[in-house]
Amino acid sequence: MAQNEKLPAERLKQDLTIFKEIREKANSGLYKYRTKQQIDSIYSWAFSQIEKPATLLEFYKIILKITDFEGSVHNDTTLPDEFQNKFSLGNVFFPYPVKLIEGKLVINFQNSEIPLGSEIHSVNKIKVNKLIKDFYKYYTTDGYNISGKYIGLTSSFGKYFEMEYGPQKSFLVEYSLLNSSKKLTKIVSAVSNDIRKENFKNRFSLPIDSLQFNKAKNKYSFKIISKNTALLSVHTFSIGKNAKAKEHLAYKKYLDSCFQYLGKNNQINNLIVDVRNNGGGSDPNDILTFSYLTQKPYRENASAYVSFQEIPFADYFVYDETEPQKKLEEKNDFETDLKEEFPKLENGKYNQDEKFNQLLQPDTNNFNGQIYLLISPRIASAGSLFASLVTGNTNAIIIGEETMGGYFGHNGHTPVEYELPNTKIKTKFSIVNLDQDVPKKANQIFGRGIIPDHEVKQTLEDFLQNKDTQFEYTLKLIESK
Repeated sequence: MAQNEKLPAERLKQDLTIFKEIREKANSGLYKYRTKQQIDSIYSWAFSQIEKPATLLEFYKIILKITDFEGSVHNDTTLPDEFQNKFSLGNVFFPYPVKLIEGKLVINFQNSEIPLGSEIHSVNKIKVNKLIKDFYKYYTTDGYNISGKYIGLTSSFGKYFEMEYGPQKSFLVEYSLLNSSKKLTKIVSAVSNDIRKENFKNRFSLPIDSLQFNKAKNKYSFKIISKNTALLSVHTFSIGKNAKAKEHLAYKKYLDSCFQYLGKNNQINNLIVDVRNNGGGSDPNDILTFSYLTQKPYRENASAYVSFQEIPFADYFVYDETEPQKKLEEKNDFETDLKEEFPKLENGKYNQDEKFNQLLQPDTNNFNGQIYLLISPRIASAGSLFASLVTGNTNAIIIGEETMGGYFGHNGHTPVEYELPNTKIKTKFSIVNLDQDVPKKANQIFGRGIIPDHEVKQTLEDFLQNKDTQFEYTLKLIESK
């Protein structure tokens, strides 16, 4: 399909109708943060946008607005591969990585055109505040959270700009130098997607960003950093796919040795737990880690449910298998598992069987000292479930920035994907609506991420020196006590 080819309104309306019906039937989190009236209202708006023929990209942006409005970090909507590959050709991208520091969008790349740390005020006469809000829909978060959306801004600014405003040959950048209010302008040439990606890999803030953005080579580590303080870093919970996996068992053995050591060393009464890069992963890695930090019995969820046992709109369902017989087997296996874990229908919800959410006990080597939990906007899914359990059920002091994963719960565990028949747009979401086993707390707000006790953000000065602001703050806090 050509980039500017327009699809008939009737075909777009058919896809939007199917999309809406799939969400109503299969997405248990549809009304988690929005009322039925609010959801109906956004669909009324969406249908009003396709009274006339529209391009695939125009329709895609409408779908993105809806999936973002729902408020789930697991919502993911993608264009057909063939279209996306064509769309990324040519020198059409903004060349330089950027970063939001102290509310300012700054250049995050050493270059000869616009100096590092310069504040951008507008690009092609579009003000930065408008740019940021226009980009929100491309990066979903739980509830009403905004902090997580800045991750997408940092990693994909050039990609979002092209998607939102079309391919550009050059960019008129209005900016000001460090410690100056004088506004300057510079025209910079567009670059290829490969150069955009390469520049991002070589961005100035990479050493600190690696604590929050990179795929961790070392998924976890433990070290003693002073006579009374230890550091446990867990960058991901993708450590084996289940409790029997070799990788998970090795992690379990590693944790046990670490906490045995802490138990024998009476001097170490402070433990910093750094999960700033933890975007999630697989059970039971999150729950296992928590067992070493709590003194009380706990559950993974307070409650969990799905809204179906048999796949609705199976004709549009995206299967892993390709052969018809194998697809049928995949469908049957999926539905059998759902019926086992979510057997009871009550008030339109299939509730989780208690045997899948048993009361768990603290590990015998659990830590009894003071915990300091470092969090960031990057934390989601199993990462935010772990962080919320620590926040709600231990003595931990929480330091950093609001997570994009919710404190009270989220939709997770079981992803499904559908493909719309006319546009071939794919939409993925998770079907288990769960409430985490956490108490209400005065500073934790429904629909928001985990709110830190000490909000600590990197300053512009620290950015220019690549300082780990949150970690240094934590060490000073420990010293002061």
